[in-house]
Amino acid sequence: MPLSPLDHDRRYGELDQVIRAYAGQQADDTPERASLALTAYLRHTWHTRPWALAVAERQLREYAEHPPGRLRLRLGEFYAVPDVGLPENDIQQWLHCLADHIKHSVTEGAVPPPATPVTHWEWHARFPELGQFLGGWFSQDMPDEFDDHEAAVTDYLAHTDPHLVARLVGELHELLALPLDEGDYALAAAELGMEVGPPEPFSYGAWFQSVAATLAGG
Repeated sequence: MPLSPLDHDRRYGELDQVIRAYAGQQADDTPERASLALTAYLRHTWHTRPWALAVAERQLREYAEHPPGRLRLRLGEFYAVPDVGLPENDIQQWLHCLADHIKHSVTEGAVPPPATPVTHWEWHARFPELGQFLGGWFSQDMPDEFDDHEAAVTDYLAHTDPHLVARLVGELHELLALPLDEGDYALAAAELGMEVGPPEPFSYGAWFQSVAATLAGG
């Protein structure tokens, strides 16, 4: 029978987080060098959930040592590793490589320093509520749903729990504190799901500042 959500998280929850970090990225880890995707996962997890690294190392190694057969995968009884661009025969060795890098990071205290996100996964892991806001209220359908950007912000404020609004304000301030230029702000907006430009005459950075002020005062 398919895995229950609780059983999935107990056995594969953190493994899944590691694999998700490879969305749109190359699984080009080697024993000598971690990929951009794994480095992003390590950086974010060290600074938010350091205890989860040991869980990830164990789940990766257990999965590599006891891979599921095709029947159990078809029945949904095991986590199926998504396609990461590697031949099927190389997946076990790759998972062991990831586990080795994580183990080294923990045992040696090799912590990636804070930095601007470099992968799609890292942008969303670091700014989850901002991703919800930009992707949910400023998709390509925004002009059909709202009169303007201000109306969309007002709708978000009216229909979102105040705790989440406060979290969004904090994430906007964190984004604005990063050493970004206007091109970087545009990239951040796109990575986080914004499919329309900021309203005239605002740049992306100026609009983020305006939205943070509006939400904080609302």
